[in-house]
Amino acid sequence: MDVFPSAERFLTRYERRRDVDILLLDVEMGAMDGVALAKAVRKAGGTMQIVFVTGYSDYIAEGYDVEALNYLMKPVDAAKLFDVLDKAIARMRRDSRRLDLQCAEGLMRIPLADIRYLDVRRNYVTVHAARDYTVKRPLGEFEAELGDGFCQVGRAMIVNLRRIRCVGRSSVQLTDGTTPPLPRGAYEPLNRTIIDQT
Repeated sequence: MDVFPSAERFLTRYERRRDVDILLLDVEMGAMDGVALAKAVRKAGGTMQIVFVTGYSDYIAEGYDVEALNYLMKPVDAAKLFDVLDKAIARMRRDSRRLDLQCAEGLMRIPLADIRYLDVRRNYVTVHAARDYTVKRPLGEFEAELGDGFCQVGRAMIVNLRRIRCVGRSSVQLTDGTTPPLPRGAYEPLNRTIIDQT
């Protein structure tokens, strides 16, 4: 485990070596706070698990913007910390999985963590990740491959639960600002799934 005296020192090291799996951050950290550091890491493409450890509850909503795994309030209970670290390891294992797609340009291996959602139009499914991939396959085939952390919404969409910022009655807002529409009757089941799985 490495400890850094400031956010800036961590970023300097992170530019050279991106071998961080779990990042424990305080919110109040000096010139650059923990939320700003988490945003900088995410903007640079960092996919590590982020856990905020702090005495301030005012920043919980901003933790969702950087896909933080958890928000631990000080003083931290050791059992709760180890529970969160176990959850981080489980999520890292899950996020290392990939979806193999046979596209026109060849076999594409897409990390599941990069997938925001999938939707179907006619007989074609589009996988929305860092870029869009469209293939001719039934949507139902993807559900088993994606597994936990994904939820089929109606007959035409599967969404990555970890990419959801908020759920409205008619649409779901994702962490990148995308707002795919929700079919009628999907609001309650999706909320229940989020509570059960995240």
